[in-house]
Amino acid sequence: MEEVLPSGLLEICVLVGVPGEGVKDAYQLAQKKEGNSPPLNPEVLSVFVPPFISKEEIQATNINSSTFNKTKRRSFRKKKERPKLENLKNPNGEQKPSDTEDISVPKDIDLIGLPQLCFPGGLYITCEPKEDHIHFLVFTDVCGNRTYGVVAQYYQPIQDGYISSNGQAHRESVQTTKAFGCFVPFAICVISRYPYFNALKDCLSCLLVHLTPRRDLDVGDRIKEFAAKLSLIPSPPPGTLHLIFNMKPLQIVFPSREDPDSPIIDLDLHLPLLCFKPEQVLQMLDFVMAPTSFLMGCHIDHFEEVSQEAEDLILINIDNGDITHSKSSVDEAVIPYVPSQAAETFIKRVESLQLHYDLELCHLSSNTDFIELQMRRRAWQQKLNTKVQQVTLQLVVNIFREVKDHLNYEHRVFNSEEFLKTRAHGDQPFYKKVLETHIFHSFLKARLNRRLDAFARLELSTQSEEDRLNSMLDSPRRLTVEKMASKRFNPQYMISKRMVISMPNLQDIKSHDSPARTSSLRRSETERAVKLSSKSISTFRIPEIHFPLMSQCVHTYYTDFINHLTRAINILQHDNSALLARYFYLRGLIGLMQGKLLDALSDFENLYKTDIRIFPTDLVRKMVENMPPSERSLADHKPELKRLISQVMEKQREVIKVDDHVKNFKLPKTHMQLDDFVKRIQESGIVKDIDTIHRLFDALTVGHQKQIDPETFKDFYNYWKETEAEAQEVNLPRTVLEHLDTNECVYKLSCSVKTNFGVGKIAMTQKRLFLLTEGRPGYVEITTFRNIEDVKSTTVAFLLLRIPTLRIKSVSKKEVFEANLKTECDLWHLMVKEMWAGKKMADDHKDPQYIQQALTNVLLMDAVVGALQSSKTIYAASKLSFFDKMKNEVPMMVPKTTSETLKHKINPSVGETFPQAVDVLLYTPGHLDAGDRIEDARPKLWCALSEGKVIVFDASTWTIQQHCFKVGSSKLTCMVMVEQSQVWIGSQDTIIYIINTHSMSCNKQLNDHRAHVMDIIVENRNSVSSEAYSCSLDGTVIAWNISTLKVNCRFQLPCKNLISIKLHDNRLWCCTGSCILVVTTNGSLRQEMKIEENLKDVCSYFLCFQLFPEGDQVWTSCSGSSDLYIWNATDLSRTPQKIHLQDCSEITCMIKVKNQMWVGSRGLSQGKTRGKIYVIDAEKKTVEKELVGHADMVKALCSAEDRYVLSGSGREEGKIAIWKVE
Repeated sequence: MEEVLPSGLLEICVLVGVPGEGVKDAYQLAQKKEGNSPPLNPEVLSVFVPPFISKEEIQATNINSSTFNKTKRRSFRKKKERPKLENLKNPNGEQKPSDTEDISVPKDIDLIGLPQLCFPGGLYITCEPKEDHIHFLVFTDVCGNRTYGVVAQYYQPIQDGYISSNGQAHRESVQTTKAFGCFVPFAICVISRYPYFNALKDCLSCLLVHLTPRRDLDVGDRIKEFAAKLSLIPSPPPGTLHLIFNMKPLQIVFPSREDPDSPIIDLDLHLPLLCFKPEQVLQMLDFVMAPTSFLMGCHIDHFEEVSQEAEDLILINIDNGDITHSKSSVDEAVIPYVPSQAAETFIKRVESLQLHYDLELCHLSSNTDFIELQMRRRAWQQKLNTKVQQVTLQLVVNIFREVKDHLNYEHRVFNSEEFLKTRAHGDQPFYKKVLETHIFHSFLKARLNRRLDAFARLELSTQSEEDRLNSMLDSPRRLTVEKMASKRFNPQYMISKRMVISMPNLQDIKSHDSPARTSSLRRSETERAVKLSSKSISTFRIPEIHFPLMSQCVHTYYTDFINHLTRAINILQHDNSALLARYFYLRGLIGLMQGKLLDALSDFENLYKTDIRIFPTDLVRKMVENMPPSERSLADHKPELKRLISQVMEKQREVIKVDDHVKNFKLPKTHMQLDDFVKRIQESGIVKDIDTIHRLFDALTVGHQKQIDPETFKDFYNYWKETEAEAQEVNLPRTVLEHLDTNECVYKLSCSVKTNFGVGKIAMTQKRLFLLTEGRPGYVEITTFRNIEDVKSTTVAFLLLRIPTLRIKSVSKKEVFEANLKTECDLWHLMVKEMWAGKKMADDHKDPQYIQQALTNVLLMDAVVGALQSSKTIYAASKLSFFDKMKNEVPMMVPKTTSETLKHKINPSVGETFPQAVDVLLYTPGHLDAGDRIEDARPKLWCALSEGKVIVFDASTWTIQQHCFKVGSSKLTCMVMVEQSQVWIGSQDTIIYIINTHSMSCNKQLNDHRAHVMDIIVENRNSVSSEAYSCSLDGTVIAWNISTLKVNCRFQLPCKNLISIKLHDNRLWCCTGSCILVVTTNGSLRQEMKIEENLKDVCSYFLCFQLFPEGDQVWTSCSGSSDLYIWNATDLSRTPQKIHLQDCSEITCMIKVKNQMWVGSRGLSQGKTRGKIYVIDAEKKTVEKELVGHADMVKALCSAEDRYVLSGSGREEGKIAIWKVE
C-alpha cells in the first residue's frame, strides 16, 4: 500500500558541499594566499528520502525495545563526506561503520544539476564566517508539474585542512583553543511538492540552530532526523484550517490553500511592490503575458553572461529594480503596455495598500511573547496577501471581462477578430500579443467549460446591475443612450469604446427621473468596491514527534494525532461543518498512514455530509484498488462503505474525456447545407435560436437551390458586422438624448429623407421611431411601437414620378407621418410592422424577450437586403417577418383574465440554442444577517432545468443572479430551503445535493437513497427547521437531522413508485402511483386508500396530490384525467368529490396558496395545446380563473410569499410566468 500513501511535506532532503579531499586542497591553496581562491565544485554528499519507516514496521510495532533497532534507513551518505572518514572512531575507540544504502530517488528530481542551484554564486572557502543564507527554487518539468526547493547555506570551520563539524578538529592532536583559519559552506536543500516557502525556511532555520556543536550526534544524523520529521507532517486540506508544528524553538505554520483550485500561498506577496513601483510591476506582467513567455531565476553574478548569450529576453534585476531587454534599444518597445484604464485602476489600488508592518506596530504596545509576536506578524501578512491577490485578480478581470461576449459555448468558438475590434486602439497591441499565448488558451477553456473559478466569482460579484439585466435578453449589440452620453461627454470613455448588449426596462417604465450614473462605465466597474471575504482561520497543533526514526515513536505520534483530531471532532459544533470536514480529512489521512483502511474510508465518507469539495477521489480509488481481500470483505459488510466504494469505482468507469478544444471563428470556405449553416451562424455570434436561423437560411436561398455559398455568407457576415460597428459611431446630440430612456439604443438609421415632419433621418430604437432632423440637429417623435395604429407602404406623385412613401398612423396623434423613403421604403415597411407586432406580443404576454426577438429579425432583414443586392431582396427579407406573419395568419388573443393576472415572464434558457423544460421552481425569501452580503439578502428564484442545471434569479428584479451551475447530470426532481444557508435538491441519480446559498456551490451530498429522490419536506418546530424527510421512488423514506445530517429514522413503505410526501399533524402523507398512505414519522401505517378500490374505472395511477389541512381535504389528480378528486382526510374510504376542469387534458402539478388551489395542466386554448393554470376556490370547489400563459404544459409551480405564483413550462417553450395572487 505504500504507493497509495500521499506524500508528506518532504519529497527529498539533500546535503550539498565539498568532499573532504577537495576541502583539504582548497585549504592548502588558501594558506598560500595566492590571490583569490578558485570556486570549488559542490557535490551531493547525502540524500534522505522518505519513508524512513515503512507502514508494515509501524503496524508490527511492539512495546519491547528490540523494535527500536529495526528501523528502515532511507538515506545514503558519501564516504568522502568528511576527510579521513575511515579514521573516525566512535566513543569506544572502534572503527565507525559506513552507513550507506542504495535508495530510489524520485524520478523527477535531478541530483546532477542540484549542487549548482544550491550555490548559484559559486562555492568559496572564506576567511570569516558568514551569516546563514536561505534561498528558494522552483523546478518545472516539461509537463508543467512543479516541485519546490528551499536551500539553507551554513558554514563549517576548517582546522588544518579538516572540517570541524562538531566545533572540534577530528584529530585528537589539535587543541580546541587553536583559532580556525577558514570556513567552508554547506547547503541543505529540502524539496517538496508544496510551495511552503516561509514554513520550510523556518524549519531550516530551526535545524541550523541544532547544528551547533554536539558531541553525541553528527550533522548527517541530525539532518536525517529533521527530514524524517518533515516526512511525517501532512499537507492541510483546502479551507481555513492551518497546521502548527513545534520545531523548537519556532512554531511552524503550514497554511492551507483557500479552495481546491487555489494555490498554496506561503510567501510575502507584497515583496515585489516593495522592490518596484506599481508601473514596473505592470511592465513585468506585460512580459509574463507575452507569447511563449517563461520565467527563470539566475544569480546576479551570471546576469551579464545571460544577457549576452540569448536574445529576446526581458532581464529584471531584482536587487535594484532595473528592467532591460537583451535586444537593442530600438526593439525595446516590442512588449506593449497593459490596457490603460485597467492599469490606472491597478496603480491606484496598489498605492492605497499598507505595505509596511512597522506602521502597523507603531501604535501597538510592545509584545513580550515571541510566539504571539510571530502570530501577529503572520495574521497581518495573511490579510495583506489577500488584498494583493484581490487587486491583481481585479486587474485580470478588468482586462478580460468582455471576452465572454465573444464566446459561443455550444461550438466552443472564440471570435478573436471581433473581440479585438471592440478594444481601444491603444490597447490592441497588448491584446494581440496575449491572444497568442498558451495561458490565454487555457483561460478560454475555463470560460467555455463555465468553470466557477476565482475569475468567474469576482467577475460575477462586480457585475453592474445593467450587465445583470443584459444577461436576461439576447439582443444585438448596440450602445445604450447612457453609454452614448458617456462616450460623448466623457473623454475617458473613448479609451475603452466598449460594445454593450442593450435591453429594455423589464416593466417598460420610463426612467428619465432616475439618478444619473457614473459617466464612465469602465470606471464604474473597475472602481466598484470589492468586498474581501473575511474568513476566520482555525489552527490545529500537530503532536510532538520525539524520535522520528523509531517505529514505536512514529506509531505513538500517529496515535496521538488521531486522538487529538477525535477530541476536536467531538468538541466541535455541527454547524461548523467546514472545519469538521477538515478534521475528518486529516484523520482519514493519518488512519491511512497507520494502515487503518476501514477507519480512513469512514472518515472520507463523512466528507459527503460536511464538505464534498475536498473529497480525495483519486486517493480513495487507489485505496480500494490496493485493499487486501480481507479488508475489502469487511468494507462490503458496512452499507455506507460499500456505497462509497461503489460510487468511487463507478465514477472512474464513467469518466469521459472533457471536450476542451477551442476554435477561432473563421469564415466558411465551402458550400453549406442547412445544418452546417446553423452551426456557422451560431459560431459567428449573430444569432443562436435555431428557428430564426432556419428562417434566415430560407431568406438567403430565395431563388436558389437550398445551399449557401461562401461568398454569400461572407457578404452577409461582413454587412452585419459593419452595421454593428457603424452603430458604435452614432453620436446623438444632448437635446436628442434627453428625450430617450437611458437603456434605449439606436438600432437603425435611414438615409436623409423628406417627411411631413421635416427633413432628416428616421431612427429606430427598441421602443420608438423618431426623426433626427437636419441642419440644427433636433428630435421629433414619430411614434412608439405600442401606439402604432397602422403602417402602409404607398406612393405619392411628384411630377412624372411615383415616389415610394411610408405612412404611419399613431393612436396618440391625428397627423399621419409620411416619409419619402424611396428605395428604402419596402424594407422600412417590413421592419416597422415586425417591431409593431413584436411589441404587441411583448405587451400581451408580458414578455420583453419578444421585442428583442423582433429586433433581431429586423436587423437580419437589413443584413439580408444589404448582402443580396438583387431584385428579390425584399421578398427574401420578408421570410424573416415572423411576428407580423403570426399576427396576420394566426391572431391569438390573450384572454382578459390571463392578461390581468399575468405580471411578467422570464426565460431561463436565454442564450441557449433551444428552450429547456423547467422541471422544478423554488422561491426563497430575502434575509439579512450581520456580515451578509447585499446579494444574500435578496429573495431568489431557483430554477431547475435539464441535466442537473440550476439557474438562480434575483426575485426583486427578476434578473439572473447566478448563471447555470450543475449538480450531477440527471433530471432534478425537487428543491426545498432547509435553512437560510441551505437549499436541498433531489435528483434522479439518487443523491440529495446541498447548496450553500452564500457561495452558490454544492459542498455536501446525502447518498443514502438507492432510487430516484422524488420529494423533500421540512418539519418546522417553533418556526425553526428541525428535521427533513426525503423519499425515493422505491418507497424509502428517510428522516434527517438537519444540523448533523445524520439519519434519524429510515423506513420502507409497502408500496413502490412513491412520488410525493407531505407532513401534517405529525403524520406523513405518502402518494404512490397506486395508493395514498398515512403513516407516523417512524413508518407505522395509519390509513390507506388504494386506487384500485376507489377509482379503478376512471384512472390507472396518481400523478400528484396536495393537502388542504383547513378543510381536512386531500386533493389528487390522476393520469390522463381532467378531473380533480377531493378526499376527506379523516376518512379516506369515503367517496371523493370531483371537480371537472374544462378543456384540460391532464393535471400535472398543484400548489395551495391562501384559500385557493392553483392547478397546472396540459390543456386546450383556441384549438391549440397550451399550458393552463386553473385557480380553484377551495371552499366553494369552483374554478375562479383559467389562465393560459404557456405554449407547453405547466411542469412546475411555486409560491412567492402567497403574493405571487410562479409557473414553469415544458421544453417547447421553457419560460417562467409570474402571476399575481388575489
